[in-house]
Amino acid sequence: MTSTVDPAPVRRSVLWSADHRLTTIALLLVVTLVAFENMGVATAMPTLVADLHGQSLYSWPFTIFLISSVVATVLSGRLGDRRGPAPALLAGPALFAAGLLVAGTATGMPTLLLGRALQGFGSGLLLVSVSLLIALTFTDRERPVIYAANAAAWVLPAVIGPSVAGFLTVSVGWRWVFLGLVPLVVIGVTMLMVVVRRLPAHVPATGGPRAGVIQAVIAAIGVAALTWAAQHQSLLALGYGTVGLIALGYALRKLLPAGTLTSRRGLPTVVASRALIAGAYAGMEAYLPLTMSAVHGYSPALAGLPLTITALGWSAASAAQGRYLNWSKEASLRTGFWLVAAGLVCFGLVSQPWFPAWTAFVACAVGGAGMGTAMPAISVLLLRYSPEGERGFNTSAMQLADWVGCALLIGLGGVLLGLVGSVLNPSPAMALLTVALVALALVGVRLTGRWPSKV
Repeated sequence: MTSTVDPAPVRRSVLWSADHRLTTIALLLVVTLVAFENMGVATAMPTLVADLHGQSLYSWPFTIFLISSVVATVLSGRLGDRRGPAPALLAGPALFAAGLLVAGTATGMPTLLLGRALQGFGSGLLLVSVSLLIALTFTDRERPVIYAANAAAWVLPAVIGPSVAGFLTVSVGWRWVFLGLVPLVVIGVTMLMVVVRRLPAHVPATGGPRAGVIQAVIAAIGVAALTWAAQHQSLLALGYGTVGLIALGYALRKLLPAGTLTSRRGLPTVVASRALIAGAYAGMEAYLPLTMSAVHGYSPALAGLPLTITALGWSAASAAQGRYLNWSKEASLRTGFWLVAAGLVCFGLVSQPWFPAWTAFVACAVGGAGMGTAMPAISVLLLRYSPEGERGFNTSAMQLADWVGCALLIGLGGVLLGLVGSVLNPSPAMALLTVALVALALVGVRLTGRWPSKV
């Protein structure tokens, strides 16, 4: 596979050169901390919700995080196109740290939800601004290297994050899952302040698409309604879930590049690919631990072990993207869809009691490699197709497509569990879910096989 873009060679030490060293350290530190929080909160959630007497609101710390992230992502993209990445790059980690403090000192569920909202808002600001910083700091040919490093930054949290969070929860209390990260976030913000001072002055482009905050709020409410309806199935839930789906469709027409919903060639295909591959794989990740425990009798501690293999496969494939820079990103994206489809087939097999449980590790190794192959390619292609003045809008659209795809496919699994299976017997529901997930992955293969002749 070859590419004609930017043929100049890339030094192996590109991340640690004098020009890039501080930026690399700051980015990887912040990404690692966000990853630790992401992996750790799910582990501590049963204990902290019980301690705060909020069992009836168990899903809301996750839902409120998602809602605020969606709004912040759109706002960050709009702000990035107008003023560059600097404002959101500093405000994101600061709000994230404030959310950690609020959640870590919460004495009731309302305060915890406020903290989670601040964390989600900070995370949403940060995700888009980091992509814009990479676009400004690294060339097209260098970007796979930093994306590979970002993927590697998730490996350690994925491997030890749940264990560390469990140890802290049992030994010193769940509050330190949040509070323990605050000093490190402060260090990251301090380093980013130095990085921001080095950025060139931003010159806003005229014209181009502009995402509306009102549409972002509507999209967030739509995603929340769909998620809640999937978790609390009833005739009433069917009603507000349908309204949420309609509202989401209306908002996405304004928040995504024109042609995304019909997968027009070029940039719309890139954004649609992110929704398809992220949603399909999230659908597997969400229900694999349940499958391992309910179908194959794995203990709670071991049921999520295959997901660790996902992180390793993802990181290894991303590292290959960073090493072999001449690989065509279009071909890499299509290969990623094929690998994810194969991993999903393995998931469908392991969801049945007559198939060996060890296949789950194969599913995660192959699927994780597919994600590690596809996701950096999507990020590189998005920036390659985006005019400089529209990078913020397009980056926020890509992240929004990711979240919406994940929410819809995880929600579909919940609906199927309620209709044709149960938590104790998920096999029938997982078989149907697998058919849908594999079909979406194959749609991605089809879409990514018809690129324009030149990029």
